[in-house]
Amino acid sequence: MPELKNWKFPGIFTEGNKLLTKNLAPSIQVYGEELIEHEGEEYRAWNPKRSKAAAMLRKGISLFPIGEDSRVLYLGAANGTTASHLSDIAYKGAVFCVEFSKRAFHDLASVCQERKNMIPILADARKPESYRAIVGSVDVVYQDIAQRDQTRIFLLNMEQFLRNEGFGILMVKARSIDVAAKPKDIFEGAQSELEDAGYEVLENKPLSPFEKDHAAIIVKKITK
Repeated sequence: MPELKNWKFPGIFTEGNKLLTKNLAPSIQVYGEELIEHEGEEYRAWNPKRSKAAAMLRKGISLFPIGEDSRVLYLGAANGTTASHLSDIAYKGAVFCVEFSKRAFHDLASVCQERKNMIPILADARKPESYRAIVGSVDVVYQDIAQRDQTRIFLLNMEQFLRNEGFGILMVKARSIDVAAKPKDIFEGAQSELEDAGYEVLENKPLSPFEKDHAAIIVKKITK
């Protein structure tokens, strides 16, 4: 039986080749994930084929800026799969979950009922002023949105909510930006756009084979 171990980032664990987070809502599954008992605690398997954040971790990023007391703005939270794992990690903090689809939001709201640090927000990420009063400032902006102007949306929210020295995680969906262009060129273009806006790019990591034509870009806000 593989041993459960702390991984290199706080709040993330491994058992053999599995990534795990400690379940903030014991006995409750969010997307049919495996639940694992260890020394009186329950852990949830984090599937890199179902979560781009897990894929990013499996691809070997050198920085993961979400900790136990982080305040995270999650844009494009969908049904709450990845957001629920982030809520496990940021168990003393908060995960503000913005979703535009009413169908996905129904599932998301159900997940949030069991996780008091997850706040569901039915809103358009292009209009951050509509949820400004709810969110306030955050330590991390995390975005996973399939829109052509996804980098612009990310920057708009970073400018509104990210504290000084905070971090952003952008999941770039190349085919949503330009189906004809090479994904590598899309990823480089997004990085340039972020740098031009005054952010320091710390990582630009393609997510293949877990997610084809996707990359995770991690940036830091530079204090002026």
